[in-house]
Amino acid sequence: MRYIRYTFLAVLAIALMTVAFANRDTVTLNLLPQELSGFLGWSWSMTLPLFVVIFAGVIAGVLIGFIWEWFREHKIRAEGARHRRERDQLAREVKTLREPKARTGDDVLALIDDAS
Repeated sequence: MRYIRYTFLAVLAIALMTVAFANRDTVTLNLLPQELSGFLGWSWSMTLPLFVVIFAGVIAGVLIGFIWEWFREHKIRAEGARHRRERDQLAREVKTLREPKARTGDDVLALIDDAS
């Protein structure tokens, strides 16, 4: 299984390097469109190689997906925590019920203690 993982990582690295070498041209990223930046009088732009933009987009998409799923599964995690607390409380209750009660004295008093 280890060799399959290493082979997969090697193929992935080769594919990523191929994409990077094929997209070395620079592109200019603008925060705002030309018309809007002229109207506001403020513009931000950056010149980067295209493969950096592609890889950054993929990484941003994966991170957004992870965060989205974490929020979506909040209900499931909260329900699991509630079940764990309930299980622990029931286990404590069963433990106290299984402990033998010390019977000292009169049987009538022991029956009264058991009833309450």
